[in-house]
Amino acid sequence: MVLVGLLKRIKGRWACLPLAHRFYLPKKAIASKSDNMNIPGDTALFQTKLEQSAQMIIQLAHHFVGVPVTVVCDSWFGNNGLFKPVRKHLGDAFHLLSRLRSNTVLYSMAPTKHKGKRGRSRKYGQRLGACAEIAARMKTKASTHHVFLYGHYREVMVATKVSMLKTLKCPVRVVWVFRKTQWVALFSTDLNLSIEQIIEYYGARWKIESGFKEIKQDIGSSKSQTRNAHAVINHINFSMMATTVTWIYGARLENIPKRRHKVRGRNSFAFSDLRHIIAKAALSENFDAFCRNHPKSLKKSSINTLLRMVA
Repeated sequence: MVLVGLLKRIKGRWACLPLAHRFYLPKKAIASKSDNMNIPGDTALFQTKLEQSAQMIIQLAHHFVGVPVTVVCDSWFGNNGLFKPVRKHLGDAFHLLSRLRSNTVLYSMAPTKHKGKRGRSRKYGQRLGACAEIAARMKTKASTHHVFLYGHYREVMVATKVSMLKTLKCPVRVVWVFRKTQWVALFSTDLNLSIEQIIEYYGARWKIESGFKEIKQDIGSSKSQTRNAHAVINHINFSMMATTVTWIYGARLENIPKRRHKVRGRNSFAFSDLRHIIAKAALSENFDAFCRNHPKSLKKSSINTLLRMVA
């Protein structure tokens, strides 16, 4: 499954709110006409994961006209296969933030063309070398930055440089984050993002992985006993919607929820804590005021709204 979610900071911690998803159908399975590929009333068509991701991002962006979109992803998605089609539809309002591989080659900015000089302008400047080579040179120029990362403010050693990336054919801000024995190279096509923002946003990407666990185990999408294709799809849709609604509920709470089960090194609340608060509220006597059993109120009730969202 390919998932697109909204990374949002809720009560001092990052969370991933599922917005859209697609089932990835392998080309071999479609060609073999496997039973798992048969959906009544629908024809299974092959799309790569990059094509599915680009399609979902473009569709979601149309609901937020005029708002810049920054996609945070790992190095597998952080290439021109995703960047080019989305940038074609959304223009300069779309930006990509991802991680560079150690063998990715960087170039300096193209020199300014002098008047009267023949030939077209150069797109790339001097070859700077691979990320690993540049990291060895930049380590001595690293400076300390205070960054909110994984629920805490931490001091990290960082070096940065604006370079040209041939894979995306555009300038990017590259940020090298140095640990004791390792380093990580991050990049953003949005040159206005600060070093702290680039590191924090990419660090929040781990909540996408946590979101899969929440959908599967906490909400129960992996525990479906249905065998009908439409029933499976509806169960997934309800699970995605329940996860997003739970986080929206948490964002609107007046106080920060307390963590019920203490874990060493973790002070922020967990997704299960929000589920516990909702369950407690649903069992209270005042819950009838939220879901009244009145025939005329059904059209405007919140439950009917949620059902229309899933449909």
